[in-house]
Amino acid sequence: MTDVAVAPDEATRLRNKVVDQLKEDGTIVSPAVEAAMRKVPRHIAVPEASLSDAYSTYNAVATQEEEHGYHTSSVSAPQIQAMQLEQADIRPGDNVLEIGTNGPSAAYLAELVGSTGQVTTVDIDPAPADRARRFLAETGYTDVNVVVADAENGLPEHAPYDAIVVTVGAWDIPPAWTVQLKEDGRLVVPLRINGLTRTYSFVRQADHLLATSAHVCGFVAMQGAGSHAQQVIQLPGDKGVTLRFDEGLPTDPSLLDGVLDTARAETWTGVSVASQEPIGTLQMYLSTQVPAFCFMSTTPELATGKIGPTGNSWSMVAIDGPHFAYTVVRRDTEKKTAEYGVHAFGPNAAEFAERIADIFRTWGEKVRGTDGPRIAVYPAGTPDDRGTGDWIIDKKHSRISISWHPA
Repeated sequence: MTDVAVAPDEATRLRNKVVDQLKEDGTIVSPAVEAAMRKVPRHIAVPEASLSDAYSTYNAVATQEEEHGYHTSSVSAPQIQAMQLEQADIRPGDNVLEIGTNGPSAAYLAELVGSTGQVTTVDIDPAPADRARRFLAETGYTDVNVVVADAENGLPEHAPYDAIVVTVGAWDIPPAWTVQLKEDGRLVVPLRINGLTRTYSFVRQADHLLATSAHVCGFVAMQGAGSHAQQVIQLPGDKGVTLRFDEGLPTDPSLLDGVLDTARAETWTGVSVASQEPIGTLQMYLSTQVPAFCFMSTTPELATGKIGPTGNSWSMVAIDGPHFAYTVVRRDTEKKTAEYGVHAFGPNAAEFAERIADIFRTWGEKVRGTDGPRIAVYPAGTPDDRGTGDWIIDKKHSRISISWHPA
């Protein structure tokens, strides 16, 4: 690998400022990741962006959009890139596969593996792959392999890998990603479970993966064979209320017919969160405690008004047969906190509202402040007597086991 050309003074200053911020907020903890991110001139990958946008610590730079404005490719925010690099624990001499390419991430990986390692980056779309090739050539990382392919089947020609780093949002983990990892190899992937995306670091243990860390994140969705569309329906009785399900619809959605004709019950949980307090474990905990979980959004000009103000542009929803409940918040501007409440409909609405509220209370008493659940990923079809947890989600290729261990 040749030395990277010295970047302009302003780019260098902004790049160092980004790294300083990420060290201060605890995202960057290792000297190797710090050195890589201080060196790679990421702005060269996005010449259409201003330097300030290219070096925005917490914002991605979109590089490709569909006709409806959805991003199909981007250079991730430095914070997200650093987060995944720390999760991957890349070492000198490692053989690494990156799935989803943009250029800078592959360069960071090349810095981390050094001259004795190997980096391969793959993308289903020729456009970002070409962009990555140009960036890597211009910045001197000519030893990186850039491949155009659907990575649903991994990339067996360069396997086995010490680490696979996925930089697109995945709904499932195909078998090839596990098989092509060395034993104790690391898979870093933004995985969507119940509509909640976290970048997980998994370690291979024989035929399954065990999560060692998880961070809330957002990524451009995977294309090709690994793509997955949410199921979207309107709440019966209200054209202005949209429900988005990620793991499938309720067993019998028709049971919700007429649910809004029942009286609405309201209860408050007594659980408040500070304005900057992470609520990732709360979302995940609720999603694993109810028969059907989804997210709700409303279009005020179409809504009937039966759904009360939620305090947010979206709300978490719990469904059990003919019962429907959604979360609301009321804010205390002086304390800068928000308390969660529950609105419910159905034949036993008040009881259902209290049941959901109790989930919040349990989170507040026993889960809040912990590292979250133990998550393991097994091959689809794994017997029930193996790898079972508190909650099981079966996807196309995998069986995900989620276990909570309250403090």
